[in-house]
Amino acid sequence: MAGFGRIAVTAERLRTLVAAPDPTVLAGCYDGVSARLVEQAGFHAAHMSGFAVAGSLLGRPDVGLLTMTEMADAASRIARVLSVPLLADADTGYGNALNVVRTVEAYIAGGVAGMHLEDQQMPKRCGHLAGKTLVPVDEMAGKLRAAIDTRDAVGTDIVIVARTDARADEGLGAALERARRYRDAGADLLFVEALQSPAEVETVAETFHDIPLVFNASEARPPEFTLDQLGGMGFAVVLAPITTLLSATRAMQDSLADLHELGFRSDRLATMTSYDDFLHLVGIDEIDEQEQRYS
Repeated sequence: MAGFGRIAVTAERLRTLVAAPDPTVLAGCYDGVSARLVEQAGFHAAHMSGFAVAGSLLGRPDVGLLTMTEMADAASRIARVLSVPLLADADTGYGNALNVVRTVEAYIAGGVAGMHLEDQQMPKRCGHLAGKTLVPVDEMAGKLRAAIDTRDAVGTDIVIVARTDARADEGLGAALERARRYRDAGADLLFVEALQSPAEVETVAETFHDIPLVFNASEARPPEFTLDQLGGMGFAVVLAPITTLLSATRAMQDSLADLHELGFRSDRLATMTSYDDFLHLVGIDEIDEQEQRYS
């Protein structure tokens, strides 16, 4: 599979970032342009969320409408234009443990450096939406073991992140117990989603000082900690999964409202990326060089 050689490099780099003394911020991307912008801005790794892909690809909310193939294709397209590692949302693994095997194979083939799997039932929902239901903890532990066995069988080191959505409906205690089981199943990192207070964040950090942790700094629930504070508590990865999506949406809304109300105006160009800058962003120089080489 084409992604195997690449993933050996990017997965190792992601593991190095996770092991660093300071937390690594993974800015969210959902297509090739946003991925290039994340790397251009200087981030050392990127994140792809199902929320952002569902919104950008389908124009729909993150409620389990995306298929494994659509998510794996999106991740592959993003990974292909990045030279930094990509951590990609793999939702529930799109079924049982057997489906997880196929999902892991697809993400590895796409060059993804890491993936997170969650313990919701299908159809899943965004972690900040109400109405989620969970699979039994034993089933999720089995899915994680399937992911790890698949990784080992293929011979790659893709990072496996275990996410629990138990806090919202089952409480913090249940979320902590699930996270313990997922750690024991062999997950590389733990991701306890939708914590309700700074005290809960601190409790998670104190409970799991022996394994790297993921913190979701989503604008859906703005964080109450600085990056340094999160690092001091033991969070190795801090996600900003929808910053690019929400920023781009507002920029397009403003530009389209201006166009609709005032028509074409040359002064609007000052608020946009220039045509030439965009061409350079998406690699026109490389294309020109290839055309000259092979003509």
